[in-house]
Amino acid sequence: MAGKVFFSVSMSLDGFIAPASPEELMGRQWRELQAWVFPQRFFRQNLRFGDGGEEGRDNDILRETFDRTGASVMGKRMFDAGEHAWPEEAPFHTPVFVVTHEKRDPWERPGGTTFHFVTDGPEAALDRARQAAGDRDVRIAGGAATILQYVNAGLVDEFSVAVSPVLFGAGIRLFDGVDAARVALEPIRSEPSPRVTHLTYAVRPR
Repeated sequence: MAGKVFFSVSMSLDGFIAPASPEELMGRQWRELQAWVFPQRFFRQNLRFGDGGEEGRDNDILRETFDRTGASVMGKRMFDAGEHAWPEEAPFHTPVFVVTHEKRDPWERPGGTTFHFVTDGPEAALDRARQAAGDRDVRIAGGAATILQYVNAGLVDEFSVAVSPVLFGAGIRLFDGVDAARVALEPIRSEPSPRVTHLTYAVRPR
């Protein structure tokens, strides 16, 4: 049985998931947005940062998201930012399919992550990710433009947003350009934690 297609992101209270400038993608605003992730035990283990870290619902959600993911899809912008920021053992530990116009051989990293570069469009990348994932889920890792392509194409089954108590004022909005006439949302759950509020929705055709 094929798994679901989903995305899971952190979002500022005013609706942004990243700064506008690629040079600021790992800067102060992004660090504030992701501040709930960094102390978690699972995050520290996954990136080989050592023992210790917090346990609780935030930690469980990170682990559950990782465990359900059999393959990921991302856009070239996200890959370009991460290529220089991820450790040698990239944190995915599954196949990752990069939607791009650039032809490139697969890039295998220690720990089970292999990046595959797909030049024949988002649906082809998703098809390959589904095959690689088997009965596990496919995560649309980002960025916002790539997520939106899949949402507007009716290819996303559900998503989770961790709403962080920070304001950006400007940047890249998660749903800027969404085809709202075609997309309906069904609330699945809302889980507040001391750091963020986790919102999960099923995506339905309107």
